[in-house]
Amino acid sequence: MRGVRASVGAAALLLLGACNRHQSALDVFGDEAATVRHLTIIMLIGAIVIAAGVAGLMIAAVRAPEGKLTLKGGMRLIGWLGGVLPVVVLLGLLLYSLPAMRPLPVARDDLRIAVEGEQFWWRVRYQPPGSPPVVTANEIRIPVGRTVQFDLTAGDVIHSFWIPGLAGKMDMIPGRTNRLIVRATRAGTFRGVCTEFCGLSHALMAFDVVAMEPAAFDAWLANERRPATPAADTAGGARAFAANGCTGCHAIAGTGAAGLIGPDLTHIGSRASLGAGTTPMTRDALVRFIKDAPAVKPGARMPAYPQLPVQDAQAIAAYLESLK
Repeated sequence: MRGVRASVGAAALLLLGACNRHQSALDVFGDEAATVRHLTIIMLIGAIVIAAGVAGLMIAAVRAPEGKLTLKGGMRLIGWLGGVLPVVVLLGLLLYSLPAMRPLPVARDDLRIAVEGEQFWWRVRYQPPGSPPVVTANEIRIPVGRTVQFDLTAGDVIHSFWIPGLAGKMDMIPGRTNRLIVRATRAGTFRGVCTEFCGLSHALMAFDVVAMEPAAFDAWLANERRPATPAADTAGGARAFAANGCTGCHAIAGTGAAGLIGPDLTHIGSRASLGAGTTPMTRDALVRFIKDAPAVKPGARMPAYPQLPVQDAQAIAAYLESLK
């Protein structure tokens, strides 16, 4: 009975995990994820039918009168139910699922988004047709109803890109570009994750996914092309940012900061989270990350700055918070 209770409890936990609406393969908002969910339901129904049939045969065999089951009858049963039936069922499932394996068609003028996995964050580059690329980090926005091609690679180790409600997983391999084609079907804010162990902060490597109506997306992308305008009272933070060497790793469009090692911070103040989904984007969180990033995200390549005065860290945080 203890084993039964444990099994029931484990199943209940799995079902509760599926109730998460912002990171769930069952709460779909993309064409490919909807197809995967449909196939999963079909296979689950098939598995239940097969399991019920096996249970029925077992009950019939146990209750059969002595001498009714013969060797010849048993071999015939094994041949049909253990050989012919599985072949027919598996062939049927294969033929049924083959059309779903065909990727979405992509046109030359469709939006392309290059995503590069780093330890432990995401470099994102929008490549709209006929326009210069737009670089950001740790957040992906896509237009509803439009086909989008993700060009996925990695800069250090193997990562795996997964937005559960949008599409299946895709590995990100250094030196190789894998392509994932998606189409969002409804607006909302969701969550993507890395599903390949990539180091100490693998579990802290997530990103926000915002599916937007096409007009809103176009307006957002147009704003991202422009340099962010910091608030006038954050000039001290901008000076502290440059004086403490932050420009060597980070880029901020419209300023002298052109570093390529760390995330682009041009519009960091408009992002919902900090540190690749680690914490909400707040002033206090920015100060903690600036002072000691490895304490917030173990293994992060950004060093700690224990010598940095708190006042400077607060000024830099205010400056970054104003970049929207």
